[in-house]
Amino acid sequence: MPNTFSIDADWNALYIDGEWTESDGDEEISVDDPSSREEIARVPAGTEADVDAAFEAAASAQAEWREAPPIERERVALEVANLLQEYEDEIVDLLAHEAGGSRIMGETSVQIAADQAMEAATLPRRMKGEQADSNVPGKENLVRREPQGVVTVISPWNFPLNLSGRAVAPAIATGNAVVLKPASNTPITGGLLIAKLYEEAGLPDGLLNVVTGSGSEIGDPVVAHPESDVVAFTGSTPVGRGVATTGGENLSVIALELGGNNGHIVTADADLEAAVDSAVFGTFVHQGQVCISINRHIVHEDVYDEYVDRLTDRAESLPVGSAHDPDTVVGPVIDESQRDEMLGYVEETVEAGATLETGGETVPMDSGGDGGPDERENGPSDSLLVAPTVLSGVTNDMAAACNEHFGPIAPVISVSSVDEAIEVHNDTEYGLSGSVHAGDVGTGMQIAERMETGMVHVNDQPVNDEAHVPFSGTKASGVGGYNGTDIMDEMTEKKWISLQHDRREYPF
Repeated sequence: MPNTFSIDADWNALYIDGEWTESDGDEEISVDDPSSREEIARVPAGTEADVDAAFEAAASAQAEWREAPPIERERVALEVANLLQEYEDEIVDLLAHEAGGSRIMGETSVQIAADQAMEAATLPRRMKGEQADSNVPGKENLVRREPQGVVTVISPWNFPLNLSGRAVAPAIATGNAVVLKPASNTPITGGLLIAKLYEEAGLPDGLLNVVTGSGSEIGDPVVAHPESDVVAFTGSTPVGRGVATTGGENLSVIALELGGNNGHIVTADADLEAAVDSAVFGTFVHQGQVCISINRHIVHEDVYDEYVDRLTDRAESLPVGSAHDPDTVVGPVIDESQRDEMLGYVEETVEAGATLETGGETVPMDSGGDGGPDERENGPSDSLLVAPTVLSGVTNDMAAACNEHFGPIAPVISVSSVDEAIEVHNDTEYGLSGSVHAGDVGTGMQIAERMETGMVHVNDQPVNDEAHVPFSGTKASGVGGYNGTDIMDEMTEKKWISLQHDRREYPF
C-alpha cells in the first residue's frame, strides 16, 4: 500500500500481523462519498478466516509487548499524536469523503484523537500497583496492574477516527494487542487509516490488526473469538445488547457506549442568547450524527416562543451543502437508511400534532466543488442533505423526541417548571449526556445533579469529550467507561502476589 493518506491511495487490503494483505475471500465493500454519492474506494469484505488470522497475530505479538518498558509504549502513543497533527489536512479530507464530515467535524476529530493518544501516552507510567499489609505474620501483599491481553474494538461510522482511537490508543499503551473492526460505511478513517498511523509510528508487527467487513458476516466471530479478552463497542443499544450477550458468553470484559436521547434544559431565567448558541452547535454539528448531540430541547414556557423563534432563525441561516465546501456547516447524512428514518420521525411527529417550523425535507446538492457531484444536481429524493429542522409543540412521546433521531432535528418541548423539565428529561431509557442553561451556575448545578445521565454540562451543550475526563453513560446508554483512569481499568486487570517472608505455621 502506498505510503500516503490520500483518498486516492489503494485501501483495498486488510492489515494483519504488520502486513497489508488480501482477504481470504473474494468479496469487497464499496465506500461511497455522501456528498457526491460516488464510489471512492473498495475494501475487502473480511471473512472468519481473516478474523482468526488477526487474533492469532495479536495474541502472539502481545506476549512480548506486555513486557515492553513504559517508555516504548509511551513513545508509540506520542508519535501517533504527532502524526495525527502532521497529516491533519489529509485526514480531514478523508473524513469529508468517507463520513461526510464538514471541516469543523474533521478538525474536531483529529484534535480529539490526538488528545486521546497523548492521554494514552501517560498510561504506561500510571499502571502502578500497591502494597498491603497482611493479617498473616511475615506475609507481604503486592497488587500489580497487568494488561488484559487482546482487545476487540468495534467502532461506528459517525466519528470513526476518534471513536476507534479512544479504545485503540489506551489498549496498546497499556500493553495489549488489538483487533479492530471498523464500521462498513467508514472502514478507512475508522480502521485502515489508524493502522497506517501506527505502522508509521513504529508499532511492532501484530499488535494492531484491522479486518474490514460487514457486521452481519464477521461481527459475531470478532466478538466471540476465544482470544478476545476485552470488547470495546460503540453503537446502537439494540446491537450493543447482542454484543454484551455474545461477549459475556466468552467471559470478555465489556465496555459499551450506546445510544442517547440527550436533553437540553433551558430555564425561565437563562441567558436565552447563550442557550440558543449552545443549542445550535449541540444540535446541528455533524448533522446531529453524534451520540451526545441534543435530541430534545426542554424549554420553560415563559421563554418558549422566543426560544423557538431564535432557534428557527439560526437553523435557517446555517450553510448546508457538500462536505467538500469549506463553508458548509450542515453536510450530508451518512446514507439513505439514516435519512429516511430521521425524516420518518419528523413526519410522524407532525402527524401527532407538532408544528414544523423549518426543514423536515431534503435539499438538492449543487454541483461543483472538489469531490462534489459531476455536472448534475442530486435532486431532493436522491440527496443526503437534510435541512436543519425545528419542531415546536412537541411532547416527550412523539417520534422525534422519544427516539434517537441522529439527525439535524430539534424537537422543542414546553415545560412549566424545573421539576417538570427534570421529569421530562429523565423519562427515557437512555442516560448518556445532557445540558442545562440556568440563570446562574449554582442553579444549573442543582438541576444537573437531578438529571439521570452519565454526563451533564451546565451553561453549555452535551457535545464534549476530553481524554482525561471520564466518558460513560447510565441506563441503556452503556456499561463501562472510556478516557483516563476509567479506560485503563477496562484494559488492565489486577494481580495479587503475596510474599511469605517468614515460615508460616498452619493448623495441621
